[in-house]
Amino acid sequence: MREVNLTDFAAAHADGAVVVDVREPFEYVDGHVPGARSVPLGQLPATVGDLPRNRPVYVICASGNRSLAAAQFLARAGIDARSVAGGTGGWVRSGRAVVRGAAA
Repeated sequence: MREVNLTDFAAAHADGAVVVDVREPFEYVDGHVPGARSVPLGQLPATVGDLPRNRPVYVICASGNRSLAAAQFLARAGIDARSVAGGTGGWVRSGRAVVRGAAA
């Protein structure tokens, strides 16, 4: 597991990275990275089998704390998980677009 900065994440995102948002549903609906899949932290163990093992999975939350814990969990499960430092808050502060509503 490793932590990536927003610049590296934005480049991976532009290349079609798998993104998992581990915030609660109300946070996700309020604004999320385009294409991010909503998997609240408490539901992550039930979805491990649905995540790819042949490419990195970028995990994001509000600021980077939950995503770090989630990425560590996923790494122990054999997934190349990367926590996004700064989270969605940093993404927004850097002027990048978010999607509002339930749709990824």
